[in-house]
Amino acid sequence: MIKVENVSKDYELDNGTKVTALKNVSFEVEEGEIVGIMGKSGSGKTTLLRALRGVEHIDEGSVTVGDVTVKAGQSQFYYNNLKKETAIHLQRSFGLWPDTVRENVLRKLYARNYFDESDTNFETAESEFGDEADELLELVSLTHKADHYASVLSGGEKQRLIMARQLAKQPKALLLDEPATMACPKTKQEILDAVKKINKELNITVIVVSHLPDVQKYLADRVILLEDGEIADEGTPEEICDKFMEDMQPIVDIQNVATDEDVIEAKDLKKRFYLLTGGEVLEMEDISFKVQNENILSIIGPSGAGKTVLLRMLGGLEDPDEGDVMYYVDGEWRDIEIPGISRMKIRSKLGFMHQEFSLVHYSTVLSQLATRLGYKNQDIVKDAQERARKIGIGEELLDSFYLLTDLPETEAKHRLEQIGLDAEILNDLFPRFPETATKEAVADIFENLDLDLDILPRRSYELSGGQQVRVMLALILVSRPKFLLLDEPFGDLDPVTLRDVTNSLKKISKEYGITIVMISHNTDFIKELSNRAIFMDDGKIIDDSENIDEIVDNFIDFCHADYLKGGC
Repeated sequence: MIKVENVSKDYELDNGTKVTALKNVSFEVEEGEIVGIMGKSGSGKTTLLRALRGVEHIDEGSVTVGDVTVKAGQSQFYYNNLKKETAIHLQRSFGLWPDTVRENVLRKLYARNYFDESDTNFETAESEFGDEADELLELVSLTHKADHYASVLSGGEKQRLIMARQLAKQPKALLLDEPATMACPKTKQEILDAVKKINKELNITVIVVSHLPDVQKYLADRVILLEDGEIADEGTPEEICDKFMEDMQPIVDIQNVATDEDVIEAKDLKKRFYLLTGGEVLEMEDISFKVQNENILSIIGPSGAGKTVLLRMLGGLEDPDEGDVMYYVDGEWRDIEIPGISRMKIRSKLGFMHQEFSLVHYSTVLSQLATRLGYKNQDIVKDAQERARKIGIGEELLDSFYLLTDLPETEAKHRLEQIGLDAEILNDLFPRFPETATKEAVADIFENLDLDLDILPRRSYELSGGQQVRVMLALILVSRPKFLLLDEPFGDLDPVTLRDVTNSLKKISKEYGITIVMISHNTDFIKELSNRAIFMDDGKIIDDSENIDEIVDNFIDFCHADYLKGGC
């Protein structure tokens, strides 16, 4: 059904360096088979999937899906035919319409016949495809979210909606690139079961790229291992997963123990969300806890429990309806809700890494590091006050601008555009660091994160997925924050690379005395790194414990995550 013969693909970087993504790759997949592809970050997995999809031109060889064959050197016309045979769910892809869940699926079904999602006639779509839309939502377990807007879905729910939209195209082959990357164990189980159901009931051939051994063992009939763009081995999921994990480093022998000093306090937080169509989406109440200096605290719970909302309230990016978030900075308690210089002092010591983070696409790594050090450095508050006075900006407005530096770039730009300002104003108030000083500041962070300084002149799009995650982490750590908030940023990393990052975080947090509050769905990562965990469900804290193994095991049981228990 799928045949890949002697496929090779090279990329040329802006500096003229050639990088080999695929080298002489050949394999076949039978109709209705589920084949897994494993490999470390940068091994060529996503490039191979994009070649199967028809969006990546190959340099050598041929790709066949069903009755369509594409050979190296052929025009885009032939590659477009592959797109008709396949559907793909790309890593970190959240491109959805600002409509309800059901309307998002109806748009894709309408486009199957009428070719234009943007011009969907919902009356026609409902009459022709309403039943099919309902079937697809049931297939991916989103029936109960049908009338919710896509923007209010959790990360895991967005993943399932994207899968439903892909199935609407009636593909012969479904290509999944880390389809459950950001999902909690409960949602991941639902996604994996949906893939099995799709494969069995629709007889769709599935290629699933995943670096998670548990996922491959649960889903795949057989697994292909990629190393440096070549097929290194092929066999049963058990055989290949064992081989893949051979190079994993041991857990670093560092015990991160919190002090008795409270440095963060959440007091009686409440937050409610409603749909425009009516009905409450989430009610958070009675959220109170303290975080001690050098704590590594994990917030765990199913998708939609309120974890990200809570983290954004801790970061001052979301205001609670009631309650306070306090930080102990420079010898006194400060409220992160109260605008002004006091809040800027909190932010100057705060790093926030978002779930849907993005690097500046065309900017070099060095340039982004220099910009970040301009936002967060020892003298930033004092220097920014002086610049603001010169151009007539008051302290509260300056603080509002400073808040934007902790938001994802696209969200920050959108907020500035809403008031008619250009993002360049941030560079005027918080000018970038000199490049020489930046190189010196980042050297030890790069070493701890196993990043080569040679990537400093590279642009973001020239980095592998794993490198992008570690560079983003370097951007946050380069200013030596006192507080670090992490919203599931490491889901893209394979277990071998994640172990390296975990060890690095343990060393860095110990060396610089960083207090970490993080969200993660990776149970092994939580057990290795955390010294405390808070378990949330439905907007409430249901457990708070320093017994990490016990609270995580309870979470796995709560999620009925059979894939983590060797279920099949």
